[in-house]
Amino acid sequence: MSKAVVEVQVRAVIPTSGGCAVFLGNPEKVFVIYVDQSVGAAITMFMRGTQKERPLTHDLLANILRALGAQVERIIINDLKRGTYFARMILSAENELHQKKIIEIDARPSDCIAMATQQNAPLYVSREVWDEVEDMSEVLRKMEEESTETGEEEEEE
Repeated sequence: MSKAVVEVQVRAVIPTSGGCAVFLGNPEKVFVIYVDQSVGAAITMFMRGTQKERPLTHDLLANILRALGAQVERIIINDLKRGTYFARMILSAENELHQKKIIEIDARPSDCIAMATQQNAPLYVSREVWDEVEDMSEVLRKMEEESTETGEEEEEE
């Protein structure tokens, strides 16, 4: 039996002293997952479509998947235990006989978010996790307002 899920998008990636805060959500709610700086930078690059001189780790993984005839179907952040998020990457692969295979892999949510962003794959959160996380919509809204105000002040100078 599959769990009920809620679709979310990456709303923002904000640097912190220990890495990056990735804000995930939809119009109903936003929550935060903290990731290390390198994965936060990768997510940001994928969001912006930044071209890289050489493939980074997530690019390498995507290239390997593509070479094997596989792709990221969807990502599900499926559990939250003692402040740690857990995720599953759902892949689909087709062999030379056009037989489709679905593969589910345990992975860090940060890597899953990066891969979903890079591959334009849907990102979901289990309803159980969604109901448990704190709504950070107001925090994100205030941060966006502050960055807009700071940007306007810099333009005026």
